[in-house]
Amino acid sequence: MPHTPLSVPDFAKWPSFPFEGDLRVKHLDDPVDVEPARKGEGSAECLSCNAPDDAYIWVSERWRVRAMDRPTGLPMVLILESRSHLDLGDLPNLLAAELGVMTVRLERAIRSLDGVARVHVNRWGDGSAHLHMWFLARPYGQLQLRGTFLSLWDAILPAIPESTWRENLAHVAAWLAEFGGRPLAAPPRIQWQAPSNLTQQAAAGQGLDDPATEAGAADDIAVADVSGDEPGPDGATGVNGTNAGSVTAPSAPAADESLVAYAEAPPEETETAPQDTTIRQDETTPQDMTARQDEISRRAGTARPDDRTAG
Repeated sequence: MPHTPLSVPDFAKWPSFPFEGDLRVKHLDDPVDVEPARKGEGSAECLSCNAPDDAYIWVSERWRVRAMDRPTGLPMVLILESRSHLDLGDLPNLLAAELGVMTVRLERAIRSLDGVARVHVNRWGDGSAHLHMWFLARPYGQLQLRGTFLSLWDAILPAIPESTWRENLAHVAAWLAEFGGRPLAAPPRIQWQAPSNLTQQAAAGQGLDDPATEAGAADDIAVADVSGDEPGPDGATGVNGTNAGSVTAPSAPAADESLVAYAEAPPEETETAPQDTTIRQDETTPQDMTARQDEISRRAGTARPDDRTAG
């Protein structure tokens, strides 16, 4: 019986559909009589059951959350698994109730990340027999990623930076740990290296004109000035009478004696005041008084009273 070619569905024209151009639908295979077993049908060969807790970002007594082995195109893709080897329909009432709580809690944790608008929750179950729920974060503002094809876009978009990915993992793990369990995802470590001495800075092309370099050189000079064997109490050096090699605090610098004398000396008089301006009548004649007043006026730099009135 000839197969009638299937037409391309209308969703191929949706803005969220990740492909464009001339498309054709694949030929649909005939159904099989017996489906093949899924991966890990038995707990002995189940990858999830044999995985250690270190392979997850958060673990508890009955649930574990794991991530992909590397960053992908979406801000976050996580998988929630039951610790027991069960499928969705096999969950007892206690785990079924906890699954609802864990789904909401994990969705909130992922949605709290910066730049996340929605979290898609999916369960397919055709690949692995062990229960696993997918959580995919849609970036905020990326309206073309809305809807059914978000998982396809995850494989198409360029991967996010690994540092951002690890920060997001640590954030979600810490969020879940607020309600119990143990977080296993740590934030990325800051990679930095500071030069240990001025030689390395000079080799890197950083001269002493740099304020930071001058400050470091000043610190080195200060340490060199005060690192000598300063006598301690009772003439001892260092700690407990020994030279311990410790840096002692610098004492106040001795003041220049000439500067101290200058600072303490009274300011010089710009004009010399007359020393004896009192004239006693019994000791002088009128002529002597006039001459005396002239002498006093000359010394004081002032004019006689008659001279002032004459002007």
